[in-house]
Amino acid sequence: MPSLREAWDDHAEQWIAWARTPGHDSYWRFHRAAFLPILPAPGRLTLDVGSGEGRVSRDLLALGHRVLAVDGSPRLVAAAASHEGDRAAQVVGDAAALPLADGAADCAVAFMSLHDVDDLERAVAEVARVLAPGGRLVAAIVHPVNSAGHFASVDDGLPPFVLTESYFERRRTAEHIDKNGLAMTFHSLHRSLADFCTVLLEAGFLLELLREVTEPGEDDRWHRFPMFLDLRALRS
Repeated sequence: MPSLREAWDDHAEQWIAWARTPGHDSYWRFHRAAFLPILPAPGRLTLDVGSGEGRVSRDLLALGHRVLAVDGSPRLVAAAASHEGDRAAQVVGDAAALPLADGAADCAVAFMSLHDVDDLERAVAEVARVLAPGGRLVAAIVHPVNSAGHFASVDDGLPPFVLTESYFERRRTAEHIDKNGLAMTFHSLHRSLADFCTVLLEAGFLLELLREVTEPGEDDRWHRFPMFLDLRALRS
């Protein structure tokens, strides 16, 4: 089985099309609007961990951040570097071995990437290492309840949500989605909420903020169920 890093590089072209189609996914519909306001003010350097094709880096730049973008996929980094609106410094690198000196950054952003890294413990420890004391990690992940199961049907209304596997068991997942003519396979690692929080606390972070984010409105099955978890943590 390929590593998560290899799997995302294999699906790079699909992800570029998916991420750059205006209004196609949750980032454009509502998640960006929920996530960006919890960022700290721009400082010396903001690290974008798992930066992908660059859409979060470009939004960080627009907000005044000086950005170093790091991703494990050479194809995604090349796509970000060739985007005419992307002025972030781009690096192909492993989240578990970040190419920065100790304390070099005062903010790290990991938008929908921590559940896609092969070694979460080392990646979070590396983020803690490169952040100066008082720096902040701002992250978004698939909500662990969401990745533990699925709705019993895709019909309109309020179908039950079914846990098909143990919520507590760590496991690789590969979710294939076809939507509006685009297809993407999302390769991730399911962990419980306690697993994620323990990794952060053991790396020396203090949780400052935790938000459960979902599709707004009351006409969709997701309005009563968390899709994502957004958090901000202080490097002590």
